[in-house]
Amino acid sequence: MKEKYGIIDIGSNTIRLVIYERQKSGRLREIENVKAVARLRNYLTDAHILTEEGIFLLLDTLRSFQEITRHHQLERVRCVATATIRQAKNKQEIIELVEKNTDFHMRVLTGVEEAYYGFLAVVNSTPITEAITVDIGGGSTEVTYYKDRELLESYSFPFGALSLRQTFVSGNVPTEEELKRLSIYLTEQIQSLPWLSEKKVPLVSMGGSARNIVQIHQLMKQYPLAGVHQYEMKRKHLFDVRKLLMSLSFEELQKLEGLSKDRADLIIPALEVFCALYDTVDASSFVLSRKGLRDGIFYEELIQPFGTQLFPNVLQESFYELAQDYDIRLDDVQHVNQLLAQLVAQIRKLKLYPITEEDVHDMKQAAHVFYLGQYIDEEASSQHTFYLLANRTIDGLMHKDRVKLALIASYKNKPLFKQYIAPFSDWFSKEEQRRMRFIGALVKFAHSLNDTKRKIVQHITLTKQPGAIVMDIICTGDFRAEEYQAEKNKKQLEKIWKQPIELRFRQ
Repeated sequence: MKEKYGIIDIGSNTIRLVIYERQKSGRLREIENVKAVARLRNYLTDAHILTEEGIFLLLDTLRSFQEITRHHQLERVRCVATATIRQAKNKQEIIELVEKNTDFHMRVLTGVEEAYYGFLAVVNSTPITEAITVDIGGGSTEVTYYKDRELLESYSFPFGALSLRQTFVSGNVPTEEELKRLSIYLTEQIQSLPWLSEKKVPLVSMGGSARNIVQIHQLMKQYPLAGVHQYEMKRKHLFDVRKLLMSLSFEELQKLEGLSKDRADLIIPALEVFCALYDTVDASSFVLSRKGLRDGIFYEELIQPFGTQLFPNVLQESFYELAQDYDIRLDDVQHVNQLLAQLVAQIRKLKLYPITEEDVHDMKQAAHVFYLGQYIDEEASSQHTFYLLANRTIDGLMHKDRVKLALIASYKNKPLFKQYIAPFSDWFSKEEQRRMRFIGALVKFAHSLNDTKRKIVQHITLTKQPGAIVMDIICTGDFRAEEYQAEKNKKQLEKIWKQPIELRFRQ
């Protein structure tokens, strides 16, 4: 049986059970995600006592989750609680009741721990090395500042989307006057932390409210790509969403695509937090991390045995997972990269094409996942490769870079490239598109030199002859299969160089 892990996140707004299954790559895949909108915050009195009704609701929800965890035969389930339980004066009684009446032992996180797990999730799933992170819950908001992937500052504000709505909004949606008072309060609170001011770094946000804001914006602009993790917005985009939300009635908000119905009355207060933070930080962008508190807890558990809590390289980890999931042989990747290095050196020597270091970097990445769609179907491997890479979340790659990788790694010919890039054509300049076609053609040619996976091609030399480029290819075995594929694939390079290539295979 595959290993399974469960985690219950008892928040102020929602209580959620997530079950993960470990894949052969070691990656945890979510197989169950059950949410209960309990709004425990509503049962916390002014004296900070969680009422009997609130405790009953918590226990009843946990017992319903218990049926699912028992069905999956989970031996250990992490159960953590955040702001509402943390702020409750009767939290010890609640902990004991949970332990007595359910299978679970509830751990109440401090604000510092909650902020730390959010940081850990972001730094292990994005390429961003310096940022401010923010996680808005129902009853608290955690912020951190990290640089060079090292946590430097953290703080937990004692307000969240639900408590802000309770304090500042009389109806289901705020009036202009209520929104103004809320904005002034948030700006004062946020500016009380000097380390947030004028950082000019990305603002990386976690949680359901941030995810809903991204989903709304993607629908507003008819975004052509799947997935929200590492999606990037600018200040104007946040305020465009704000303008849309403020123009709708509560009934219209409940029906708005991309917005969870149960979050319709919380989304505007949450967005106000993001806007106030963005302006205080003078952020360079607003980035969504789909990974948050729950992932941070698992990262700690899974990576810590290796003496660290950080992946050394987020993107390398993702490529390792892709290799495992799609049966990519890393020794073949290494050999193709060696052939590419020889080709690059020869092309630069003859000044056939101005290859940059960024091009070399892109080649190496594409060689790692070139035609991985063969795992699904050999005949349509290019199409499958593009679809898989463009639509699968790859931790460490922002959306534009993911599309770029998909275009290069799936390269077959110019017409197919134009078909793939059509929804994204305004993302890339004409020069960038030409470079991607060249890199794709070169990677495809290098792969053809290892067609039988025997690694027989050892040395490549290019020379300019009158009317042609001659490529001498030295092999250690019978090269007929490689020669056939190379002859077939050289025409893409010939079109780019605008001259014929003569292949000379020798054993």
